[in-house]
Amino acid sequence: MIYSKEVENMCPVKGISHGAAPIPEEGKWVQAKEIKDISGLTHGIGWCAPQQGACKLTLNIKEGIIQEALVETIGCSGMTHSAAMAGEILVGKTILEALNTDLVCDAINTAMRELFLQIVYGRSQSAFSEGGLPIGAGLEDLGKGTRSQVGTIYSTKSKGPRYLELAEGYIVEIGLDKDNQIIGYKYVNLGKMMENIKKEMDPMEAIEKASGTYGRFDEAVKKIDPREE
Repeated sequence: MIYSKEVENMCPVKGISHGAAPIPEEGKWVQAKEIKDISGLTHGIGWCAPQQGACKLTLNIKEGIIQEALVETIGCSGMTHSAAMAGEILVGKTILEALNTDLVCDAINTAMRELFLQIVYGRSQSAFSEGGLPIGAGLEDLGKGTRSQVGTIYSTKSKGPRYLELAEGYIVEIGLDKDNQIIGYKYVNLGKMMENIKKEMDPMEAIEKASGTYGRFDEAVKKIDPREE
């Protein structure tokens, strides 16, 4: 190590150091000094430079190694293929390796950066969960239909809002009252529908069994297809 002449001539003085401040990890307080000291499950959100799309990244980390990854993207067709590659790249790497690996898409890279900051500062979702969360907890976030929670709404000043997809599923019809205000909707849960079809159920029956309504849909005086009217 090279020191300047000014530093070499300084008188040595001992300071006091108590080490790193402990952070909460999986129900324990940990003084994180190395990558292997980091464990936890948490989420990060990222976006690309032109802000055409976004990514939600969920990682389950045990002793510094990524054991489970859930990559959810929206808004850009190329990003979905990048997510497929990121899913192959992430698992098995340390969080430091993942931070410095090209995850193909800027939004996914940004999500990794934000997630890294959260986890190393002790802001993980499982910070106070004794033993952390099991591998598979990320998949459970998707529910039985194994689909991301998506909300797609389109509005114009002249014609008002159109609900296209919400947490319950793909919106088939919107119910209106006498004042043309939305009071409910009919939906198809696409995850459940595809599960029914995989079981060789007739497609129309599969749709019907995966359908439901929300709000006061049955009281609607007018029902419209949000993609046609």
